[in-house]
Amino acid sequence: MPRPPYLGWLAATLVGLFAFVIRMLRLGEPGEIYFDETYYAKDAFGLRTYGVEHETVENADALLAQGNHDIWTGTGDFVVHPPMGKWMIALGDYLWGLLPFGAAMSPTGWRVAAAVVGALSVVLLVRLALRMTRSVLLAASAGLVLALDGLHFTMSRIAMVDIFLMFWVLAGFTCLVVDRDRMRERIADLTAAGQHAAGWLGFRGWRLAAGLCFGMACATKWSALFYLAAFGLLTVAWDYGARRSAGQRGVPGRWLLFDAIPAFFATVGVAFVVYLASWIGWFTSPIGWGRHWAAENVTGIWARLPEPVLAVVNPLRSLVHYHAEMMNFHTGLSSSHDYASRPWEWIIMRTPVAFFYNGDETTCGAANCSRAILAIGSPAVWWLSIAACLVMIGWWVTYRDWRAGAVLLGVAAGWLPWFTYPERTMFVFYALPMLPFLALAIVLALGLLMGRDADDPQYSPRRRIVGGVGYGVVMLLIVANFLFFYPVLSAQIIPYEQWADRMWFDTWIYGSSGSG
Repeated sequence: MPRPPYLGWLAATLVGLFAFVIRMLRLGEPGEIYFDETYYAKDAFGLRTYGVEHETVENADALLAQGNHDIWTGTGDFVVHPPMGKWMIALGDYLWGLLPFGAAMSPTGWRVAAAVVGALSVVLLVRLALRMTRSVLLAASAGLVLALDGLHFTMSRIAMVDIFLMFWVLAGFTCLVVDRDRMRERIADLTAAGQHAAGWLGFRGWRLAAGLCFGMACATKWSALFYLAAFGLLTVAWDYGARRSAGQRGVPGRWLLFDAIPAFFATVGVAFVVYLASWIGWFTSPIGWGRHWAAENVTGIWARLPEPVLAVVNPLRSLVHYHAEMMNFHTGLSSSHDYASRPWEWIIMRTPVAFFYNGDETTCGAANCSRAILAIGSPAVWWLSIAACLVMIGWWVTYRDWRAGAVLLGVAAGWLPWFTYPERTMFVFYALPMLPFLALAIVLALGLLMGRDADDPQYSPRRRIVGGVGYGVVMLLIVANFLFFYPVLSAQIIPYEQWADRMWFDTWIYGSSGSG
């Protein structure tokens, strides 16, 4: 790692603070519920108040705007995502309400958790990129790419759960990379000491931490399961390769006994426990959706069990039935939506999502004004990432570099599984969890372009100059692209003509139909 160590932490802190500040500016605007906040902000308040997502009255939006927060009535509501992301929204809202200048159940309150976690994900990516590149410059650049992406920015300023999903996936992967470094260091030490037949490599706390993070991700959205499976296989593949590289004898047996089997329990097992724990509010609440389904359907073999056993089994049966209902919803979701998109469209940003638009504004000094929040990834980031991923493919095929392979797996796990659901209604923000890996692909490609450092025997001054120019051009494009789109990412009131100048394609205005 670069020396002195504080340089890496300083870079992470500064880039993270920058990301936090630009996300907190005017966070409370628009001062109303918009897009899917109508579900998640209300569900978060229900969790905080009742322990479960709760049914609301029909005019809840209007009552909330009037400051009337005692609007929840009836029974628990059927929701289609696990509760962890909404618990995080509720925690942020609660803590914001404790501040002298804050207010619970305000627009800023229900969005502040997303802003904080969005900034923390930038800090995390800087630390991860530093470990993968050993370059403070490239690490800070990775964080800046993430901080200045339009999709990450808008998802950090809305009470939805996708930013939390992305954060926990990134945190889990980071823990596995740290575990990889520590494990290889132990194997190297044992090999140097002549212990070529070493089996157990000691307690692997970072792998347990990864299991916890992936559990939090799965407890936010089920799509995290793709990452849990992909990175669970990757971490044991790293173990196998390390043992082979160290020249150990009988690698398959030692790998299976001391690496693969324990890794399953440390990742999948821990993730399952964390996931189950996230439903504690539902377990303990008498009004949870479907909470008493099992008690009302005691038939067959279940009717033969004694009451004490049923008291333990029935809540789990009810939860399994609830999950079956959730799965039926997700697999059957095919309703049309103007801003729905297919996975192949995400990488090229063909159909972003208009989270908010108001064409009735009159305070911009022009005849017609517009105010918008367009959930769109910065084209400079996403379009350049296509080329960067092609470079990663070539790098991995040619040199089998683990960094290229890991980045490509992160992109694939967040993208390819969605192609198996061609009829399902999907949106571009489903691609958010793979964004950090696209940012890593960009900075790794820039690192290859710039070549070796000056203290390396293979250093080339000409390549360094050319690569430096390329690096500067790419980073300036990303900064300029974000500044250009910022007004339509942050609900600024601007002349209609300025808004139209930023709508490069018809699908950015009218959605998947392309016309209107």
